[in-house]
Amino acid sequence: MQTIGMMRSKMGSDSMVRTIGLTGGIASGKSTASSILKKFGASIIDADKIARKVVEKGKPALKEIVEFFGADLLLEDGTLDRKKLGTLVFNDSILLEELNRITHPHIYQEIIDEINWYKKTDHNHVIILDAALLIEMKLMDLVEEVWLISVPEEIQLARLMERENISLEDAKKRVKAQMALEEKKQYAHRIIDNSKDVVYLKSQLEEIWNRLI
Repeated sequence: MQTIGMMRSKMGSDSMVRTIGLTGGIASGKSTASSILKKFGASIIDADKIARKVVEKGKPALKEIVEFFGADLLLEDGTLDRKKLGTLVFNDSILLEELNRITHPHIYQEIIDEINWYKKTDHNHVIILDAALLIEMKLMDLVEEVWLISVPEEIQLARLMERENISLEDAKKRVKAQMALEEKKQYAHRIIDNSKDVVYLKSQLEEIWNRLI
């Protein structure tokens, strides 16, 4: 398997295109921010969608997962039982680390491929890489700026419980499995407050966007 350094060396370059990393904790509102930026005219690369894509049936990453975790993580149709896997790894940091070891190189390569594709074929001049693990996976090496969506933990937990229909205990485990917000702030070029409503979020993004363009 190629190293991440080898993958990065294959990145294309285009001085006319800006590549921005958008990150934040789980249930912080990144998807909402991405939707707003897309309406402004940005091209969006969704790391969550890529993470699902690389473990689809027939993909090398799924084979590696089954080899390590066992075939009981597959549904009857041969696809990955993502909910079962999620419950397993979020209760065991060692297993989560192993899952990341398997999947991250595949995700990284797919992101590079998408960035290069947009640079060659898309007329938009801003690419937004929407990734919860932007910093943890060192994806910030692929972007020019890091924009961090910031939200208080109590709001984050409430949103996560509602979205995933999980308990407070499970929500806390998923939040704690990620890098702390205060640590992420050290890497951010811009911090965007999403503790209020979508109108407030949009107003901040619009001001940043207008300065960028």
